[in-house]
Amino acid sequence: MFRLFMLILLSHAWSVKPHQPPQNIFILAGQSNMAGRGGVTNNTRTNTQVWDGIVPPQCQPNPSILRLSAKLKWVRAHELLHADIDVNKTNGVGPGMPFSNAVLTKDPNFGVIGLVPCAIGGTNISEWEKGSFLYDQTVGRTQAALQGGGVIRALLWYQGESDTVTREDAELYKQRSDKFFVDLRYDLQVPMLPIIRVALASGQGPYIDIVREAQLQNDLLNVRTVDARGLPLEPDVLHLTTPAQVRLGEMMADAFLQSMPSTIKTGPSYSDAPTKFSNFFSYSLMVSLLLCSLCLILNFR
Repeated sequence: MFRLFMLILLSHAWSVKPHQPPQNIFILAGQSNMAGRGGVTNNTRTNTQVWDGIVPPQCQPNPSILRLSAKLKWVRAHELLHADIDVNKTNGVGPGMPFSNAVLTKDPNFGVIGLVPCAIGGTNISEWEKGSFLYDQTVGRTQAALQGGGVIRALLWYQGESDTVTREDAELYKQRSDKFFVDLRYDLQVPMLPIIRVALASGQGPYIDIVREAQLQNDLLNVRTVDARGLPLEPDVLHLTTPAQVRLGEMMADAFLQSMPSTIKTGPSYSDAPTKFSNFFSYSLMVSLLLCSLCLILNFR
């Protein structure tokens, strides 16, 4: 009888499917403030970077938010989004989770979101040019994300702190970043791919204003810039704090939703999937218990 009960439960377990591929794909690219350093501070005793482990409500996991792992598998998204991408770094909270939760809050029918983390800390724009490792990795991971039939909704881009060190890099930033956007759109075959980029809140060198000026000039179509200036920084005066990352993610969500054609707001929503799963499991368990009871009655007879 116990064997029958276990067989029923196992048959149900075998019927449970892995995560369905998301239909709304977002690329997260750039350097450390996109990868996330919120809550990361320097331990003065050990002289090492440590994350405080605080995950605010706006960054909590949601069954309708997935991430593409380094192994190209869809998994449930949670902080830290870039832990297996921006390796050998101490990652913290970034804008990806608050962005996604804000989109779903403002548009509950948006559908399942698939995040494709690609950001690497300490990189300048020339390291993202076509043919580079970072460029090829971003294209490859995005193409893998599309295997389930999803659509790229936007590139979320936060980069440029490393380009403030020399005047030459700062003055070439606009030319290089525009070419990166054009090349990426071409290779992903999305000529009007929406791009939500961030104007710097900080920099590693003295030429922040030159890079910011380039970022605030949106000469390319379908590019929107959100300004991070004034958001709180960690003690290193370079990386955004966790509350700042939450605010930035919400700002990027607003920018994306304002640019989004109404035609893509009608996508299916799977946010109630856990409820359906729970109801189905409860029903299966009830049937199993009834069958077990019937077996007991028959055995007593």
